[in-house]
Amino acid sequence: MNIAFIPVRGGSKSIPLKNIKELNGKPLVYWTAASAQNSECIDKIIIATDSDEIKKVVKSFNFSKLEVYDREPQNAQDTSSTESVMVEYIKKSSLGDNDKFILIQATSPLLKSNHIDEMYEKLLNSDADSIFSGVREKQFHWIETPQGVEPINYDYKNRPRRQDFNGIIAENGACYINSVKNILENNCRISGKIITYEMPPETAYEIDEPSDWLIIENIMKEGYRNEN
Repeated sequence: MNIAFIPVRGGSKSIPLKNIKELNGKPLVYWTAASAQNSECIDKIIIATDSDEIKKVVKSFNFSKLEVYDREPQNAQDTSSTESVMVEYIKKSSLGDNDKFILIQATSPLLKSNHIDEMYEKLLNSDADSIFSGVREKQFHWIETPQGVEPINYDYKNRPRRQDFNGIIAENGACYINSVKNILENNCRISGKIITYEMPPETAYEIDEPSDWLIIENIMKEGYRNEN
């Protein structure tokens, strides 16, 4: 079985109740839930929440694959990790070791159903244990050190042309796939041999701040999600 797991809390300091705030005419969590609903590889969608208000909104979607899970209060705090509610759910469920656990974050509404399916297929056709979605960045990155700063992805004395530069892959936070067994053994969303699925550059945006909201809404208004 392939489970899509979307954790959403009621508390959000930067954007109050952001998971059900309307984005391009729909509650934020609707977009990732719809992508999971339309994904061919997903058998069941679990939306884990601590909020009765979110629960009511989510149930109104009437998605056939969707179930709501009442997450425990201790795993719905500002300091709670996503892994804590993942493990909580798995331990209470009847999932098997080899079932695939597909973590999807509601703050990435640019994730589409074909992204999920292609990502799953890539993992299935590889010898990897887990996979995450990411975007390719072609900026030159530096890290601060006691001696100043040092480049971490290029040689500044031999600056490459952009067209010759592979850049680096950055997680975009949209989707992660691993087996139930690996998650329980490692208490982590990705583990073992890890590969990545590259998504379009605009999917680098996650909704954490009001400015992110405006950027993503404008992308969507340009027709990004017309097919889903």
